[in-house]
Amino acid sequence: MRQVSLEKTDLASCVSRAQREPVVVTRNRKPVALIVRLDVEQVELGSNDRFWKLIASRRRQQTISRDKLEQMLAPKK
Repeated sequence: MRQVSLEKTDLASCVSRAQREPVVVTRNRKPVALIVRLDVEQVELGSNDRFWKLIASRRRQQTISRDKLEQMLAPKK
């Protein structure tokens, strides 16, 4: 993650740099913004009603412990 001073940079260079690593923009040495590369798939999922209904449905389902899951997945003897 790279830190850049707002007074010493411009948006174009921050966006260019953010394609390789997250960029923290600072003002008076304090973080004021984070610029990251856009993941189009995440944006599409984040605005998809069907996806969020699926997530809500899954969250209502009963969960099991990791130990129980490992027992279920263990090879039968």
